[in-house]
Amino acid sequence: MTAAPLAGRRILVTRAPHQAGELVRLLREHDAIPVEVPVLDIAPPQDFASLDAALVELASPGTTPLPAASSQPAFDWLLLTSANAVHAMVARAAALGLPLPASHTSGFPAIAAIGKATAAAARRAGFSVSLVPEQAVGESLAAALVPHIPGRRVLLVRAATARDILPDSLRAAGATVVLAEAYRNVVPESSIPLLARAVEQGMDAATFTSSSSVTHLAALAAAAGIEFPLRRLPAISIGPITTASLLQHNWSPAAEAESADIPALLAAVKSIFTAR
Repeated sequence: MTAAPLAGRRILVTRAPHQAGELVRLLREHDAIPVEVPVLDIAPPQDFASLDAALVELASPGTTPLPAASSQPAFDWLLLTSANAVHAMVARAAALGLPLPASHTSGFPAIAAIGKATAAAARRAGFSVSLVPEQAVGESLAAALVPHIPGRRVLLVRAATARDILPDSLRAAGATVVLAEAYRNVVPESSIPLLARAVEQGMDAATFTSSSSVTHLAALAAAAGIEFPLRRLPAISIGPITTASLLQHNWSPAAEAESADIPALLAAVKSIFTAR
């Protein structure tokens, strides 16, 4: 009987603990050994001002104890670029006592999510999602939105550090884009010894689910005194933006997922061992 391609393979999982569950579960179902070294942790933004002002505008009139933040019209679109953005927005609104109205309420903006996972998080939070691009990257979301946003006012809820391709493209198409920083990606110091131990014990492949996971693993490796890229370790990327980040760090991925989701990432991991 032929062994499963991932049987006994030690696979590095770089996702934050609260997001790693699906990948860890799928790896175990295929008899692989997930090696969890979280390279990303979620922290509040340095300043809540932009998010708070946006939430005041989103809240129903008369429900907020805070003064109106702006005389500008309501947003036409609300753009969500990660599940973390959804969670951070909802949590901050609750902390401020600003109950967000149902997304089908008159005057609430249409919602666009960058990918399936973000759309699912938005729906779990009670929002209706109007638009999800075919590919979960800023370029695809911008292309899908461009016909709808000339002259419109758009709220983009995102991480404190993010690529500007989406807001730049929408502004070039004639939209007014308001940026709201909802959270920061930070490097967890507790993962430095975890990475050192994982490298010492050996691994068979490393998975990357975002550009930030690449840059943060590089930072962890530097802090641990480990050569980066990790020597002779195949890298598997979830998509073209993550691949570009790997290449910028002189790490050519062994495989790239066909779509930006965890099942496709698992299929890409399996492909490199099936081909051997």
